[in-house]
Amino acid sequence: MTRTEQPTGSRTAPRGRVLISGASIAGPALAFWLNRYGYAVTVVEKAAAIRSGGYPIDVRGTALHVVEKMGILPRLRDAHIDLRRITFLEENGDEVTSLHPHAVTGGVAGRDLEVRRGDLTDALYTAVRDDVEFLFNDSIDTLHTSEDGVEVVFQSGGSRTFDLVFGADGMHSRTREMVFGPEDRFHRDLGYCFAIFTMRNTLGLSHETVMWNSPGRAAAVYAVGDDDEVHAFLNFAPSELPPDIFGNPESQRKLLVSTFADAGWEIPGILKALRASDDIFFDTVGQIHMPLWSNGRVAVLGDAAYAPSFLTGQGTSLALVGSYMLAGSLVGRDHAAGFAAYERATRDFVTLNQNLVGEGGATLFPTTQQALEQRNERLRKLTAMPVAEPRPAHSALVLPDFGDL
Repeated sequence: MTRTEQPTGSRTAPRGRVLISGASIAGPALAFWLNRYGYAVTVVEKAAAIRSGGYPIDVRGTALHVVEKMGILPRLRDAHIDLRRITFLEENGDEVTSLHPHAVTGGVAGRDLEVRRGDLTDALYTAVRDDVEFLFNDSIDTLHTSEDGVEVVFQSGGSRTFDLVFGADGMHSRTREMVFGPEDRFHRDLGYCFAIFTMRNTLGLSHETVMWNSPGRAAAVYAVGDDDEVHAFLNFAPSELPPDIFGNPESQRKLLVSTFADAGWEIPGILKALRASDDIFFDTVGQIHMPLWSNGRVAVLGDAAYAPSFLTGQGTSLALVGSYMLAGSLVGRDHAAGFAAYERATRDFVTLNQNLVGEGGATLFPTTQQALEQRNERLRKLTAMPVAEPRPAHSALVLPDFGDL
């Protein structure tokens, strides 16, 4: 376990001691707001440090107001990628059309942000590291809740008692599993698998994405700048998956190579890079739907509670908004009333954004030849200029002003 120094602020009587599992986006954002409202916050993270780098993520609509309130909006504006076009290709490599990304995503030029994931996580960590205790290289082993608190035993062997525990540990949340039950109760499979990895920028791309499609398959290369390295993305609709696919990079490579073996364009070069990659991330495409986001003194947020899938482009924004709403809902309330208020105020916004998944799937990954041809025809009719207004779901929640204690 790697421990950061505990904060030595002037508060003598915190509202309560809370533990957050996960230090990606939802966790540090929640830590920021809970610390603001007077809690003594500890964040436990199984990784050795905050993860840097990573693929591009979007901050849109209501979430922009959250990062503005946190004071990190100027830093994120400086880190904005400014992706300039996305080019769609036929199966034979011919161009379907080239568009500004906002014409596809519903974003607004000059307002919405796209940044490297690591730029956001670094900004969040910097905003809280002096006020919050971080436990790296550790995780929750067991927890036991009672009327008076939550006794947590860590993988490192230590144990502590907290007033509240929050699961911000992602779609495959261990916290959610311990408190609410196995993932399959809440996971909604969307019928795809995907892999992301880095490779050399052999295509000479700059501030752009190129996406190739055939029915049920897609390959894309993302260039977030003028770097020598780009992110490669492979997506497909499997009939079935080998039983050993998860946690087995070699099995993942074999499946991806066989799935795309007959593909043209630049796919052979992408597969060659895949074979040599040491940073492959492989998973199914899915969502998390929970009837309740809290149980006793434990609550979940972000992907652990309501993962929308990357097909919506709203995972990061939901995590940021959820952290603000959860922490603020506890102001002036006990945990039971606060958790209930969090759900009442946030669930409709979550549902609207999760429902965007149909638009994303139809645009990015048509599974039949007819659907692909229809998609291509729709794309050709789109203007190459950014859309004037965002999708209503992105800004469907007006942030309450919870104030300070």
